[in-house]
Amino acid sequence: MIHFFSSPTEPSEPAAEEKSKEDSVDRDAVLARVATEKKLSLIRAWEESEKSKAENKAHKKLSDIGSWENTKKATVEAQLKKIEEQLEKKKAEYVEQMKNKIALIHKAAEEKRAVIEAKRGEDLLKAEETAAKYRATGYAPKKLLGCFPG
Repeated sequence: MIHFFSSPTEPSEPAAEEKSKEDSVDRDAVLARVATEKKLSLIRAWEESEKSKAENKAHKKLSDIGSWENTKKATVEAQLKKIEEQLEKKKAEYVEQMKNKIALIHKAAEEKRAVIEAKRGEDLLKAEETAAKYRATGYAPKKLLGCFPG
């Protein structure tokens, strides 16, 4: 009977041994796959890290360029404003100079008008005095204007 009991176990021993080998092969394949996935995962993580570093580096450089541009633009705009202020000051000075010239011209014209008015007054007074003298003496002037023949 032992033989009877051993008979059913004998055929199952080689099957268990085969199953054990299959399990071992499957386990090795699974372990190899896990190791490969682990390597791929590490490579992916490294790649993402490098990409992130590159993005951050590029972002920082772009930010630096933006800051540089803003600083330079502000400097140039300040220079422009200073030049505009200088031009406005010069313009105001020139306007004042021109107004002073106009005032001097006006003053000179007024002086010339006053001289002419004074001369006219003198000439009128002289004519009146001479006419009074002629009236008093009864003599007619020898020189007349060209329109009266004498």
